[in-house]
Amino acid sequence: MADVAGDRAGVAVIAATLRTLPDTPGVYRMLDRSGDALYVGKARSLKKRVVAYTRPERLPVRLQRMIAATARMEIVTTHTEAEALLLESNLIKKLKPRYNILLRDDKSFPYILIGTDHDYPRVLKHRGPRTRPGQYHGPYASAGAVNRTLVALQKAFLLRSCPDTVFANRTRPCLLYQIKRCCAPCVGRVSEPEYAALVEQARAFLEGRSQDMQRDLAHRMEDASARLAFEEAAIYRDRIRALTSVQSHQDITLPGLGEADVVAVHQAGGQTCIQVFFFRAGNNHGNRAYFPAHAREDAAGTVLEAFLGQFYARQMPPRVILLSEAIPHPELVSEALSIRAEHKVSLHVPQRGQRRKVVDHALTNAREALARRLAETSAHRTLLEGLAELLGLEAAPERIEVYDNSHISGTNPIGAMIVCGPEGFQKTSYRTFNIRHADVTADDYAMMREVMERRFARAMKEDPDRTRGQWPDLVLIDGGQGQLRAACGVLEDLGIEDVPLVGVAKGPDRDAGRERFFLPDRPSFLLPPNHPVLYFVQRLRDEAHRFAVAGHQARRKKAAAVNPLDAIPGIGAARKKALMHHFGSAKAVAAAGLADLEAVEGISAGLARKIYETFHGAGEKG
Repeated sequence: MADVAGDRAGVAVIAATLRTLPDTPGVYRMLDRSGDALYVGKARSLKKRVVAYTRPERLPVRLQRMIAATARMEIVTTHTEAEALLLESNLIKKLKPRYNILLRDDKSFPYILIGTDHDYPRVLKHRGPRTRPGQYHGPYASAGAVNRTLVALQKAFLLRSCPDTVFANRTRPCLLYQIKRCCAPCVGRVSEPEYAALVEQARAFLEGRSQDMQRDLAHRMEDASARLAFEEAAIYRDRIRALTSVQSHQDITLPGLGEADVVAVHQAGGQTCIQVFFFRAGNNHGNRAYFPAHAREDAAGTVLEAFLGQFYARQMPPRVILLSEAIPHPELVSEALSIRAEHKVSLHVPQRGQRRKVVDHALTNAREALARRLAETSAHRTLLEGLAELLGLEAAPERIEVYDNSHISGTNPIGAMIVCGPEGFQKTSYRTFNIRHADVTADDYAMMREVMERRFARAMKEDPDRTRGQWPDLVLIDGGQGQLRAACGVLEDLGIEDVPLVGVAKGPDRDAGRERFFLPDRPSFLLPPNHPVLYFVQRLRDEAHRFAVAGHQARRKKAAAVNPLDAIPGIGAARKKALMHHFGSAKAVAAAGLADLEAVEGISAGLARKIYETFHGAGEKG
């Protein structure tokens, strides 16, 4: 049960807020002592909804814990309950309160864009804000679905895909023209009206008029054959094949339905899978599976309703959404989504016919995806338990942090931390640390000390009570006894005694499979090469190494783009240009003597000395 004293304190906070609450729609936020959101809720009547939290004995234990942790409440009133639902969804997306049902996948969906800002419009894949002039077709569930369609559009309609700068500077057709995927408008192989006709045909295809388009192309092919224009007929044949190739990937379609999403939910083992299928112009644009975080007791309809609010807070709702299961407040959700989309959005739970078949198809996919996830989770949990047994931990770790460093001869040094939990890698929790102290950049042990000190000093400052789930149950260090001692020394200095540390060092010649484990209080040991826990630890270490190297490469690339002349006072754009023209590169400027620098037009004797001393120190000997 939740702490009684905490319950009373939380109830007192809620009761004090309740006295000033209006009997109007709005959104309430429960905050902990650190100011982090515990829960975001909406209500038709704030007063009637919040009063339930003053009687925690009637609520589940999970909500009792939430009430006990509540230190403050924030209230926002709205004009309607639909507005409250929209605000709630946006706040949940932004704040990610740990007691709400959470949609954790924040990836945007790709579209196909036919631009309207050029005489010869370009067709391309687009992801992100829709700010560029043109017509957007989508969304598509994956980049693969977009790429297939783009290839088909290139083959069928020969539309250009090159950037405007490339288009403007072409003097002869590119390879795409040679392989019959572009009509080379850049060099005048097609007139503007002819190209506009191809664009209109592509637009008609993307809007669902593919059958009409194929019939027209078939008539043209037959006419060309009758005229013995076999090369022209072959072009029409290839275009028909390209259109057919896209349609062959349409496992199931919804003819007669302009735009719709099919959303199916399946629950098992205390987890939920929600499958979303995208249909536009009756064509299937693919599907994606989601696994929202929620309490085990949350019903499927409740999870689905929360999902719809958060999912369409980041995606534009279509006109029709077909559901596999009824939700508690369909009219409210429909009204809120209609406000978001600025057109009517209808929710339906079809019982028969073609629409029901499509929903059942999505439901089957949800059921199979959840079965796969449960199997993977079970196997992953077994590995965590095996790791706990191997290392003598009290329980399977819920959060493992793995640390690695990356640098080249001490330059651009990076420390990296990855996180793994019961559901796999938690990439939103990954962190990199730019090594700040120049005197440690060639010392792996000192680099590890700096990373660990920054990580855990911050944890002690921001979450001293360890209530936010950000403290590790296990720390793995990529390295041997030296790195482990460095990390242990940091935790000892900070007074942290209950975070297990393990060093994992590769064997001779850095062979995978011969890793040696180092623990602070017991002899090092090896595992058999085929041990499943060894393979699991290798995956963790390899992911940390990959992330560290990627961070190092990004920092090195950024540093390479910085011109050291920019840091010298008195060197503006004109003088930098003069120096670069005279010497050819910043490296050559750094190697130049004082007399050579004074010879550059616009560089005075005083400025030349300042440049020289920047690279060589005081005392000219050039």
